Amino acid sequence: PFSSTTLRPRVSVTTFSWYAFVVKTLAAKNGEKLPPGIFVYGGPWKYLTFLNLLLQMSFFGLAALNDLQPGKKSESTLNRCKDLLFSVFAFPVGMFVVLLFWTIFAYDRELVYPTTIDTFFPPWINHAMHTFVLPVSLGEVLVQPHIYPQTKHALATVQDVLTDTVYLSLNMFCRIIWVYLSVGIWVYPLLGHFSTAGLMGFFFFNMSVVTLLYVIGDKLNSHVWSKIH
Repeated sequence: PFSSTTLRPRVSVTTFSWYAFVVKTLAAKNGEKLPPGIFVYGGPWKYLTFLNLLLQMSFFGLAALNDLQPGKKSESTLNRCKDLLFSVFAFPVGMFVVLLFWTIFAYDRELVYPTTIDTFFPPWINHAMHTFVLPVSLGEVLVQPHIYPQTKHALATVQDVLTDTVYLSLNMFCRIIWVYLSVGIWVYPLLGHFSTAGLMGFFFFNMSVVTLLYVIGDKLNSHVWSKIH
């Protein structure tokens, strides 16, 4: 790990600024003449990718505030909120977006990122949304230890995370169905290939993967920092 009182603020401030720039760039596209279905009825807010960018920006914003505050940071309320946001949401959701996107993209990009989008979004934006998140999340584990939710019984922790994951996934699922029922367009073309049962199975699978990524993040954090604590 690369624990350093000078490195941490630089990383968090720089990363926050980068995510803010990407979010601003994407938001500015709203209202432009884009391919059919893109940003229709909900703008960028209907995409998990955009919501994930907001999530990552929020986390690194908190991290920057925490790193720049004087005094003992490890015991502060801000630090606990930062660790909770990273462990339960920023790391597992961020990793999930990257892994799912590139898996589907490799199979058939038209199902998730049609070629018509390339005319409006240069390659760097695609990688900013779907690639950059992974090395940054892994780098965050190396730069700073994070306190994962702990309870007397490990099962209780998993249940709490699963509850948060179910809530997040159901909220996203409802938004996607709402857009489809409103304008007849699937947020992601892939979803149009599923039956009703298939959609439920797909979202259950996604919830399981996010929960697994939470566990992996916890194990990775413990492995990297166990020799120090």
